[in-house]
Amino acid sequence: MLSKRFFKTKNEAEVTFEFQHPEAEEVQLVAEFTDWQPVNMKFNKKGRCFKFKQRLPSDQQFHFRYLVNGCIWDNDHQADGYIANSFGTENSIVNTQRI
Repeated sequence: MLSKRFFKTKNEAEVTFEFQHPEAEEVQLVAEFTDWQPVNMKFNKKGRCFKFKQRLPSDQQFHFRYLVNGCIWDNDHQADGYIANSFGTENSIVNTQRI
């Protein structure tokens, strides 16, 4: 799940990535804005999900995926969209356009 917070004085959005997976012991976010390098997400006991916050420039789209336990790729099932990648699967899209 994605949630976004926009700032009045800055051209950026704070995006919160939240992800649940029944087999997850660890989850990493892998995205364009991390140069496709895995970033560890923190487990939130209260929400029983993994979370990561990132500030991103407004009015852009970014591709991302989740890596579960270092071997299972998954998408955000509530992403803003999906696009085919060169591996024969799809990437999730987060859109930072103000609505």
